[in-house]
Amino acid sequence: MDRIRIKDLQIYGYHGVNVQEKEMGQMFLISTDVFFDMRKAGLNDNINETVNYAQLCLDIEKEFNKKKHDLIETAAERLAESILEKYDVVEKITIEIKKPWAPIGKSLNYASVRIERGWHTVYIAVGSNMGDKENNIISAIDIIRNSYGCSVTKVSKLYETKPVGFVDQDDFLNGAFEIKTMLTPVELMNRLLSIEKELKRERTIKWGPRTIDLDIVFYDSLITWDEKIILPHPRMHERLFVLKPLCDIAPYYVHPLLNKRLAELCKEQET
Repeated sequence: MDRIRIKDLQIYGYHGVNVQEKEMGQMFLISTDVFFDMRKAGLNDNINETVNYAQLCLDIEKEFNKKKHDLIETAAERLAESILEKYDVVEKITIEIKKPWAPIGKSLNYASVRIERGWHTVYIAVGSNMGDKENNIISAIDIIRNSYGCSVTKVSKLYETKPVGFVDQDDFLNGAFEIKTMLTPVELMNRLLSIEKELKRERTIKWGPRTIDLDIVFYDSLITWDEKIILPHPRMHERLFVLKPLCDIAPYYVHPLLNKRLAELCKEQET
């Protein structure tokens, strides 16, 4: 992927565990690679279609000195998040922060941390069969839309469906939406659980009635076996109420395990 590189930008800052580091400060060297498609800018010779690296350096310095941190790990996280939030074209970023004056009582060139962060594409299934179903779904999507590190990019139509498993309950309203997020899968899952709680979901009966249900179906093309979160969602390909709304927004997405497009999986369930 195309990238712009800033190497060893010198910034005087006030980060460190020791009190003296926050009071007296020290020199830091910051390097970054920002990854994005430069094709359009290169063809049009237009600075507005790329990342102005002079402005990027100013933004790094401003964010780096906005707050004093104990750890340069934290300073690196804040830098990565701020740049990804500000520059829409940037898909991924690496940040390295070096401390050439690290107070460890030994001779060294520098101590450093290096992180890589970026936007991830996630598909989420949503459903409700209690109260104002449509408003419950809209409210959940709006909360995510206004959450830090998340951006809602596509939303499906809503479909009324019969309940599965525990059938003695009202019909569901189901949909799906696409987001871009900086959160890890577990962080995102915890965010969704907190939204369900905020919207008064109670987990009393398995597959029972609920004000809101939010499930991560795909996270990029990630395949996990962590018991906390299984990706892709293990039963999504059997559920038309998940597949149909997903096909509204990503019919040609390929299931990373089944190696089939969503439109194909949906057709199999319909026949």
